[in-house]
Amino acid sequence: MSFISKWAGLLGLLAVIVIGDQIRINRPGHKYRLTVEVTTPDGIKTGSGVLAVVPDRNYNRGGRTTMRGEAVFVELGQDGGKGKNLVALLAHQQGGKLDLDDINYVALRAYGAARGNRVSFNDISRQAGIVPVQGELIPVLVSFCDPKDPKTARLVAADHADTVLGNGYAIRALTAEVVPNGVWPIDFGGVLGEPVTRGIEAKLPWTGAPGEAAATALKAAGLPLVGTTDAQEAFARK
Repeated sequence: MSFISKWAGLLGLLAVIVIGDQIRINRPGHKYRLTVEVTTPDGIKTGSGVLAVVPDRNYNRGGRTTMRGEAVFVELGQDGGKGKNLVALLAHQQGGKLDLDDINYVALRAYGAARGNRVSFNDISRQAGIVPVQGELIPVLVSFCDPKDPKTARLVAADHADTVLGNGYAIRALTAEVVPNGVWPIDFGGVLGEPVTRGIEAKLPWTGAPGEAAATALKAAGLPLVGTTDAQEAFARK
């Protein structure tokens, strides 16, 4: 074997090891579909999104479990010629603060509550069925009078949605369902696995732009202020 061929083989092996390790590090621990159902004067409207939860498998995350996905946008139809909507953010409000990490554990805790026993992080990907997301597990809900304008955000109470959305509107249910991880990173759908849901920019166009639009939306909804980067994570995470 020539010197060049030997080194080419070693470099190829190194590349395979590096790529394999990156797949190991970044492959989701589990994925779940968060579904929001809203009762409206025109019937039940539904929106859902697949979220991926990635446990810390490397030193560079500082031990923090991370999330990939986007807020769930529900089209509620027209009311007097004006579109209505509901958005379930990737955030919870706890003790006067905005928590961006609890969304990682919604499925884990929802299955535990439904089963009546604790479900471990390693076992969550093997859970089956659809379970309710209730109480403190419900993420922050907001609505936009004009989805193109972050200043029109309004906080929606899960038990009194009609206060913001109007008569005949109510949160019917939120549910979680573990879906297959698939062959990450080529989980494009079908037998390859459920892909993470994308497309929030088509609904809320300012979410893809740099700047303080996301922070403006949170402020308009009366939510606790966070940094610009953190505010963006309430709507989308890569």
